Amino acid sequence: MSLDTVVEDIRDEARARAEDIKAEAEEKADAIVAEAEQDADEIRAEREAEVESTIEQEREQRVSSAKLEAKQARLEARRTVLADVREDVESAVADIDGDQREELTRELLSAAVEEFEDDATLDVYGRTEDEELLESLLDEFEQDGQYAGEYDCLGGVVVESEGSRIRVNNTFDSIVDDVWEQNLGTISDELFEQ
Repeated sequence: MSLDTVVEDIRDEARARAEDIKAEAEEKADAIVAEAEQDADEIRAEREAEVESTIEQEREQRVSSAKLEAKQARLEARRTVLADVREDVESAVADIDGDQREELTRELLSAAVEEFEDDATLDVYGRTEDEELLESLLDEFEQDGQYAGEYDCLGGVVVESEGSRIRVNNTFDSIVDDVWEQNLGTISDELFEQ
């Protein structure tokens, strides 16, 4: 074998080995590229899922916030309507006059007087417009009593005794308050039937 043949064999072997190395490197490169593309796809999918989740959370927060605002607006509107109805009731009660006012005031005064000892001297307070009515009603009672001055109310009486620590509030206002509190649910249901 000649030296040229040995050199040529070595070259052929080197070329074959280079081809094998190149093929192996290309195979590894393709595997690395495929793995990188797969990783990129997974990262992209994760990011898309995170973005979708963030969008869904923000949407839910906005919907929840909008529902809360709507509920608060509804409640405020209901409070306003209830306040208007209450004002109308108080106005109607304040406008009671004539025999009906006299009868109601007599019953409230009588109930208040019963709370005191028979020998107590009573001070009776009421609406300025009812002074004459109260004085005439006090004349009907055996108990000593006098109109003692104005009490800011829709009508009715506040009675107290000089010798007693008792104060009886039998005003139209107190009755409206009691009835309103006891029936607020019913009033609300009727006004805001759904």
